[in-house]
Amino acid sequence: MEAKIGKFFESVTNLFCASDQLPWCDSDIIAGCEREVAEAEKGSGELKNECIMRLSWALVHSRRAEDIQRGIAMLEASLASTTSPLKRREKIYLLAVGYFRNGDYPRSRELVEQCLMVEPDWRQAQSLKQAIEDRITKDGVIGIGIAVTAAGLIAGGIAAALARKN
Repeated sequence: MEAKIGKFFESVTNLFCASDQLPWCDSDIIAGCEREVAEAEKGSGELKNECIMRLSWALVHSRRAEDIQRGIAMLEASLASTTSPLKRREKIYLLAVGYFRNGDYPRSRELVEQCLMVEPDWRQAQSLKQAIEDRITKDGVIGIGIAVTAAGLIAGGIAAALARKN
């Protein structure tokens, strides 16, 4: 019986916790990438672009919402000037990660589907798409649960009011 109760609580915990397979990035890595970008300002344009790409990757994989927003802004600003299809696909994927981490799942799904149109067998994009679909499903289940609970509380309140009246 205890095992069944333990599994129940584990499933409830999993429902409310983030369980995607995307890596996280800490502030030390972001600071290192920022130093690289600052140093690359003095050098060639290609080195600077590579450093900015690493910084963008680190920012969208951060746990801080401000970092994620900054990464999204950097990627969107650089996307228009990207001519290489491979680099464009990478930036679109990172944008999808950023929007996923920010909770904008429809936008994230739209972007990851663009990646999969270009490269249907790309496992990272497939994995992200699955994580997006799982999160949308979880959010729907949680929303339904909240609505049912609210409806139950309202019905209980009405029933109690009617019982007091009689």
